[in-house]
Formats: sequence, structure tokens, C-alpha cells
Amino acid sequence: MKFICSKENLLDGINIVQKAVSSKTTFPILEGILLEADDKIKLTGNDLEIGIECYVEADVKSPGKIVLNSRMFGEIIRRLPDAEVLIEVKEKDVVVIECESSLFEIRGMSPEGFPALPSVEKVNGIKISQKIIKEMIKQTIFAVSMDENRPILTGSLFEYKSGTLTIVSIDGYRLALRTLKPESQVQDYSMVIPGKTLNEISKIIQPVDEELTIYATGNQILFDLGNCTMVSRLLEGEYLNYSGIIPKEHETMVTVNTKELLACFERASLIIVNDERRYPVNLEISDDMMVITCNTEVGNVREEIKADMDGKKLEIAFNPKYFIDALKVIENETVNIYFTTNIGPCTIKPVQGDDFAYLVLPIRK
Repeated sequence: MKFICSKENLLDGINIVQKAVSSKTTFPILEGILLEADDKIKLTGNDLEIGIECYVEADVKSPGKIVLNSRMFGEIIRRLPDAEVLIEVKEKDVVVIECESSLFEIRGMSPEGFPALPSVEKVNGIKISQKIIKEMIKQTIFAVSMDENRPILTGSLFEYKSGTLTIVSIDGYRLALRTLKPESQVQDYSMVIPGKTLNEISKIIQPVDEELTIYATGNQILFDLGNCTMVSRLLEGEYLNYSGIIPKEHETMVTVNTKELLACFERASLIIVNDERRYPVNLEISDDMMVITCNTEVGNVREEIKADMDGKKLEIAFNPKYFIDALKVIENETVNIYFTTNIGPCTIKPVQGDDFAYLVLPIRK
């Protein structure tokens, strides 16, 4: 195998596939990147849960394949001069890397033991712009559970039904929901994608209008970006009935400015310095005002914000982090917040439409 390509293109490809390279494994080959040369260069990383393939433009002199340790290969390419890089495989899997006056000879591994990516049939694919799916993941991923005792909640539900794509994350204390009506119409489906997979694909996806296609067959999902693909296993099991969790009725509703409310919660949380004790932030809602207070061992804080109220006056307490996480990803200037009772969940929704919903459970004082 022998090829020449730009350092920039090669490094971009390495950075992408490294997201699927195992850092803790007893199998050295899983710590490697598979390089395959044909008309282009294909780089592959596979930790047996996530697999990523990425194509890089190159001048291929002779075809072949080799596996190189991901960390070492990445660091070598990263520190080379910004110029053309020549890579050639010699006898006994010795790999020569040459760039201007730099020359490396490193030991590669036979590609025979490198695991192939699972096959995903490219049918019933849903097309979405990279920018939109990146935003949808960002607006829901924070509510994915970290509790391995409830593995199904460590992923997000992707559900396509009646022309609407819904992404839902639940961790037991809050719910994040985002909907979209994509232009492409496919058969209805429901799947739970691991949070780790969504974190990694969101780093690869760019905030551009170019589309990606999502396919799912069996227990695997495929994200196809054209020059790059990611395959991941899906989580198995029954996801929670999210539509039954969101309250249909409310006693109190307020309309507030999103950024102003976020700033109030962020300032109120500044005096919470003890993570081991759950200090609540208290909300007192009246006719045209929301008063936010917090009392801790280091001090007190009081914030006031204008709010249009409909319904009963209410006092309720929350973990401020849950409100902050939700408000940070909402782009709407104003939101409606619906309260059931002072011990029931509240729901943050848009003033118009139903693009998102964020549910937060209160803290009982």
C-alpha cells in the first residue's frame, strides 16, 4: 500500500474515526485504525459498540490495508508539517510515514483480525439536514440518564410516526422532547439510540444544510453523511410512555422571557456550593411576577422577573440545574410554563406550536 494525501484531510479523517476507537480493551487491534487504500483512503474505527468509516481523498499509488495504533498514528500526523504526507507499507507490516523532512517507521498490525462493521440495509431512510439533527440532539441529550440500572433510559427514543420525528430523553427527574416534520416520508418506526452514540455523532455532524440519512435495521442504526458513516447498536427494551408522563391539564400557566429566566436561575444557583446537599430554588408565582429565592449555608438570594400568569398563585421548588439545562437550549424568546400543583411536574413549552417540551419534577420541601 502506498498513497499521498494532504495532512489536513488525513487528520480530519483520523479525528472522526478516533471517536469509535476503544481506549480500554484487552484486544490491541481495537485500539487501532484500519487504513484501506483503493481509489480513495478509507479509515475505520470500531469498538464493537460504535463503528465509523471515513473516506479521504488521496493519490493512491498501490492498494492495500493496514492497522495502525490510533493514538500514536494520530499524534504523528497531528505534529507533521502542513504539507503532503506519504504513507507506504513495507515488508513485515512496517509503515513509513514521510512529510517534508520528517520520516517515521512504525510497526503496523495485520488487518485480518480487525472486526468488520455490522451491515445495515439502506432502506426506509429518513433524510434530515445536519444542522437540524445536530440541534435536536443538543436540545435533548442532556436529559439522558446516567443510571446503568435502567439501561433503556441511557439512550434517547427516536420515533417516527404519522410524518413526525420525535426525540425523547428521560432520566427520572426530567424529560426533554423535540419534534420535527421532515420532508422525507418513511414507514413508522421506534428505536432507542445510546447516549454515547448521539454524543459522538453530534461531534461529527456539522451545522450545515447538507443532509444526512438515518437507516435502522434489526438492532443497528446507520448515520450516512456521504463521505462518513457511523454504525451503532441500539438499546433493547421498552421505552417509557412519554406521552403519558406529560400532564394534559394545569392549574397555573406563566409566560416569561427565556433568557431573563435563565439568568435568574443561574444567579440564584451561584450560592449553592455544596453538591452533596440539594438546595432548592423556590418559585413564588403571582399575578404579574415570579419571585425566585434560594437560601443556603453561605447566603441568600432573591430575584424578580415579570411573568404573565393565568390561573392560581403558586409556590414550588426545583433543582435549578434542571431548569438551566432546559432553558439553555431553547431558542424562543418567550416560553409558557405550565404547573399542575406545588408537588407535581411543570412543563416548559413554546408559546406557539409544539416543537419542544421540557418536563421537570419539583423538590418536595
